[in-house]
Amino acid sequence: MAPYSLLVTRLQKALSVRQYHVASVLCQRAKVAMSHFEPNDYIRFDLLEKNINIVRKRLNRPLTLSEKIVYGHLDDPANQEIERGKTYLRLRPDRVAMQDATAQMAMLQFISSGLPKVAVPSTIHCDHLIEAQLGGEKDLRRAKDINQEVYNFLATAGAKYGVGFWRPGSGIIHQIILENYAYPGVLLIGTDSHTPNGGGLGGICIGVGGADAVDVMAGIPWELKCPKVIGVKLTGSLSGWTSPKDVILKVAGILTVKGGTGAIVEYHGPGIDSISCTGMATICNMGAEIGATTSVFPYNHRMKKYLNKTGRADIAILADEFKDHLVPDPGCHYDQLIEINLSELKPHINGPFTPDLAHPVAEVGTVAEKEGWPVDIRVGLIGSCTNSSYEDMGRSAAVAKQALAHGLKCKSQFTITPGSEQIRATIERDGYAQILRDVGGIVLANACGPCIGQWDRKDIKKGEKNTIVTSYNRNFTGRNDANPETHAFVTSPEIVTALAIAGTLKFNPETDFLTGKDGKKFKLEAPDVDELPRAEFDPGQDTYQHPPKDSSGQRVDVSPTSQRLQLLEPFDKWDGKDLEDLQILIKVKGKCTTDHISAAGPWLKFRGHLDNISNNLLIGAINIENGKANSVRNAVTQEFGPVPDTARYYKKNGIRWVVIGDENYGEGSSREHAALEPRHLGGRAIITKSFARIHETNLKKQGLLPLTFADPADYNKIHPVDKLTIQGLKDFAPGKPLKCIIKHPNGTQETILLNHTFNETQIEWFRAGSALNRMKELQQ
Repeated sequence: MAPYSLLVTRLQKALSVRQYHVASVLCQRAKVAMSHFEPNDYIRFDLLEKNINIVRKRLNRPLTLSEKIVYGHLDDPANQEIERGKTYLRLRPDRVAMQDATAQMAMLQFISSGLPKVAVPSTIHCDHLIEAQLGGEKDLRRAKDINQEVYNFLATAGAKYGVGFWRPGSGIIHQIILENYAYPGVLLIGTDSHTPNGGGLGGICIGVGGADAVDVMAGIPWELKCPKVIGVKLTGSLSGWTSPKDVILKVAGILTVKGGTGAIVEYHGPGIDSISCTGMATICNMGAEIGATTSVFPYNHRMKKYLNKTGRADIAILADEFKDHLVPDPGCHYDQLIEINLSELKPHINGPFTPDLAHPVAEVGTVAEKEGWPVDIRVGLIGSCTNSSYEDMGRSAAVAKQALAHGLKCKSQFTITPGSEQIRATIERDGYAQILRDVGGIVLANACGPCIGQWDRKDIKKGEKNTIVTSYNRNFTGRNDANPETHAFVTSPEIVTALAIAGTLKFNPETDFLTGKDGKKFKLEAPDVDELPRAEFDPGQDTYQHPPKDSSGQRVDVSPTSQRLQLLEPFDKWDGKDLEDLQILIKVKGKCTTDHISAAGPWLKFRGHLDNISNNLLIGAINIENGKANSVRNAVTQEFGPVPDTARYYKKNGIRWVVIGDENYGEGSSREHAALEPRHLGGRAIITKSFARIHETNLKKQGLLPLTFADPADYNKIHPVDKLTIQGLKDFAPGKPLKCIIKHPNGTQETILLNHTFNETQIEWFRAGSALNRMKELQQ
């Protein structure tokens, strides 16, 4: 759309009128593409505006930005029932994005649907399967060799079904989306929990499981419980060592890992103008750690600057024209309001073992000594989808440059992960990468790497207590290196760099001094760098594969003997009866994330093979019976053994089973394997105190029953040796609790109530055996 942008510029000069007046004249004729890669798929702000006006008239009140974008994508805005936190909305997202680990199962499900092409623009991004070992180029070559079968499957499936394919080395999915696909007002769903990163560019971008992505790719309206809206008003301005990361670290400390569940976090207020577009993306990205549906910022000049710099001036012009629909209405209502004065905000570091344990950097060393956490830092790691922008790399390089000027290098090991090929090429050109190498860093491949456990770590042994600091988003036990004794802390890239140079958690760069090679003391100055390169971005290597116009001759092969890929068999339908005498596979104690349910790291290689990856089912969950991980009692043999082996024993012997969980069960990643695996191995229900949003939906999609105790205290009434019967399924209806009969070994029984959030459509998924089964029924 460059000719349109050029025409606007010429008219501005010729007529000496303001830009938006010119755009107003032209926008009726203008068709602006959603991306450079899909020139015939256009942004529909006209439809967004039409739907918003319908809903505003119906509700007769001011709308938040979140409501404008979400309701603006309603399938039936005139008749859709709308009540925050209660009703289910039927939506029409603009596009789908999938990372390679989750895309395998998503594409396998799409193939099973029998549909010939995707109905909306969709992309696959190869970022999860590259292990950090030796450095960028070597690790990338190794990954391409090891994962050739999977990459070939994804490339050919993309070509067959009309999905764009970003090859390994392209970069992390969320950075690629920000650079190419996100725009103000977009509704995008992605098969990764950090999809909300796109909220930094004013879009509603939501993490989902693969089955949800299949619905959208199939052209079926996508269901989402109408979100509540948490407002975060930002005043003041960021300065010094305080960074955008500190905003979300502070919010995480306030709301905790479940405080945002069922809500969109909407940032607003004068403080947003002091935050770069990529900084806003950082804040939205890590909103996944508070359980939020997504997070979003209103359209402003920082977003416009980023759009222009990434070659999308035409989208910026269009966004200017429709700006009233890309910001909240004055007087709109938030379900909860938090206010943060950025001028008073101090640098934070959160952890260990949970991303909501917030500490000011100035205090973390003292807290660590008191708690017995190692204060010596073994490794500092910067990058990840949360913090790998040009600005992030520049701020870290500015800190490193000061240390080098005084003859210092990092005392800790130090790694750098560029967010995309474009970021890598640009920081190489502008000298940032070399500065980070000179201070002792290793530049890794453009991929997720250690953030998701793809780290071949050699400096410690498993079980050795140690501390690492990262600019990542999650720090669950064992997530980065599979060592449960690694104390991982999350902070900004520049604080990671400063701490890696000092080598200790007890260093506060705002007040403490370092000693240079010459013996003189000096203090690091807060980094002050450009948010975007002064020259244009260097795009680096071309790593994108367009789907062909004619894919009739394209083949997608899955070998029946493959250990990496496996075509899916449909799950069994509900037999019309109550679930009687369910055996308890495990009663989980405490935190149980999707990392605990379906571990990543070395298991990523089996993400396309359901039976093989099911061998990691719940191996990280703590069994309340013995306080151990991956050790449960077999109710038949009375022997303790691994969770997956016990589940397979039950399945082989026709014993259906259930899992009992604690609070916020399934927090973390969007990986639907955590729902597919229990279904595959014979599970029928998961009963908990509460669920994380994405995991609850994933369980429903696969025909499982995610149920919650009507009285959370009833969790204590169930023992691992009990059997459960779930009654009321014949009359299964929205809002109607189910009964659960607890049968104790001594012959006594108790009855409790179980709540659920199923609507009519989701009940049909259960009856059909899965959402995919139901889709096929409707096609027939």
